[in-house]
Amino acid sequence: MALCAAAAVTLLPNKDLSSIELWVSPNVYKNSMGVAIPGTQSEFGIDLAAVLGALGGDPYLRLEVFKPITDQIVKKAKDFLLRSEVHVHLLETEQPVFIKARVRSGDDRAEAIVVGAHDHISELEFNGVAVREHPLLFAGDRSSNALQTMEQWISALSLDEMVGLLDDLDAEDFEFIEEGIRCNMALAAHGLKYGPGLGIGRTLERLVSEGLLKKDMCLAARILTAAASDARMSGVNLPAMSSAGSGNHGLTAVLPIRALTDYITCEDPLRVLRAIALSHILTVYIKAHIGRLSAICGCSVAAGAGATGGIAYLMNGNTHHIAGAIKNLLEDLAGVICDGAKAGCSLKLATAAGTAVQSALLALHGIDVKPTDGIIASTSEQTMRNVGELSTRGMAETDRTILRIMMAKHFGGRSRDESGKIPDAV
Repeated sequence: MALCAAAAVTLLPNKDLSSIELWVSPNVYKNSMGVAIPGTQSEFGIDLAAVLGALGGDPYLRLEVFKPITDQIVKKAKDFLLRSEVHVHLLETEQPVFIKARVRSGDDRAEAIVVGAHDHISELEFNGVAVREHPLLFAGDRSSNALQTMEQWISALSLDEMVGLLDDLDAEDFEFIEEGIRCNMALAAHGLKYGPGLGIGRTLERLVSEGLLKKDMCLAARILTAAASDARMSGVNLPAMSSAGSGNHGLTAVLPIRALTDYITCEDPLRVLRAIALSHILTVYIKAHIGRLSAICGCSVAAGAGATGGIAYLMNGNTHHIAGAIKNLLEDLAGVICDGAKAGCSLKLATAAGTAVQSALLALHGIDVKPTDGIIASTSEQTMRNVGELSTRGMAETDRTILRIMMAKHFGGRSRDESGKIPDAV
């Protein structure tokens, strides 16, 4: 929302804003209600996020749009909310990711639309006239067609082919993966030091020091991943390396594998990077089937499956072991719902991280859930597709019910938007 509003403001010759209006899809609304805004000392609110983006965000930083935000800008944004018109509308659309921002300054009106991916600015308009040439449009080759082509391509691969992609990684790829490790480890370090959010990671670490828990591979993965989520969900102004469009997916895809390097000896340091690359590939594969936003917790079933596949690979497992690890994890976590981004996600990330390690270890010792069990198929590929069907077809009403429950709770029994009005279903 901040990126969309900030992009619209770039079109205005006069930045003295008088009003901001947003239209967002149900999934975007759900994922925005309970998550803290970076750089604001854990402030919340869809309306506040949009105002911050409009008044002080840098859209050219894409999803680091909040990086320039200061305490003064936060105060200015809160004052703007008190004296100006800011409206948020719930938009009935089949697009999981859809945001439209309209900003006004005097007689001028500017609009921006984000659709398909969180940083995909697809349309800009000034005073009713479409802006065709602008550096923010389709920046970074993130057009809908490019994303669809990539997702169609990867969703048709076999597990053997996905593992085979690791042979094509070059020095630039490895540096990119290392950058992701550095980003996500910095979040984990912050979470362990300060215990923000629910403080799940730091509390688990404390329980170890008190002798109430024993730190093994599973718990180490849980502590590191949960601590990073604690930091991110509390709004700490540090970047996360995402996976399949989600920062929390990125934490789950990377950190359980990184945690294992303290417990196993890996003679080839590039094998760790290849394992994380495989984790990302598998995460994207499953997300291509379940959708970018859904009723199912992607950190559990997508990034969790990616992580367990990467762990099996790291521990010298073959494709049979990797497939078994994925099926083991999906049998365990397939029903975990997504009820929006918030501090409690740290609990789910901890569960996913620990289960990823456990599922891989079980697979490496010959335990592989059989295709006679529930939604598990004879192959990991079909199992992942089955989870996709469960998400896209089977849980559509579940997703709507989750949103209704959240809105009723959040707005005191009545579904109201941040302006105090019941959100419009346009």
